[in-house]
Amino acid sequence: MAKAYYSTVFEQPAEDIWAIVRDFNNYSVWLADTESRIENGKSGDAVGAIRNVRIADRTIRQRLLAHSDIDRVQTYAFCDAAPFPVENYQATLRITPIVDGNRSFVEWWATFDCRPEDHVGWTHYFAHEGFAKWLESLRRHLFVPEQHSGGRSRCQLRRP
Repeated sequence: MAKAYYSTVFEQPAEDIWAIVRDFNNYSVWLADTESRIENGKSGDAVGAIRNVRIADRTIRQRLLAHSDIDRVQTYAFCDAAPFPVENYQATLRITPIVDGNRSFVEWWATFDCRPEDHVGWTHYFAHEGFAKWLESLRRHLFVPEQHSGGRSRCQLRRP
């Protein structure tokens, strides 16, 4: 089994980040050029909810397998065959408070099966072409540029 892993530090408190990502349907809120809806009228924090996501020209369906507001973590898997040559894909996104500075440690990882010769390529792809880019999009969503006197630009936290 392969594991793709990416982590980063956000300057915002964990509760501010979790307020955005906790809803499994909020993917389109912080990821550009994405549409998302939860099927069958379930809420975005209900285990078993199915997220139907359109990213560019691709549509995927993912099921929320676990959700914890206490631990700020969610785990999901593809409902249908993965749109990549991998099997048994399961991903987890977790936000942990960093007490020093009231920041957050954000981790996103996936486990999956693939051909041994594809292991390095797919772990790199999911970690760096997926999780890293998506978390950078979340980081951009959290801040709104604000002009201040003296011509210096500063960022302000966008509240959910």
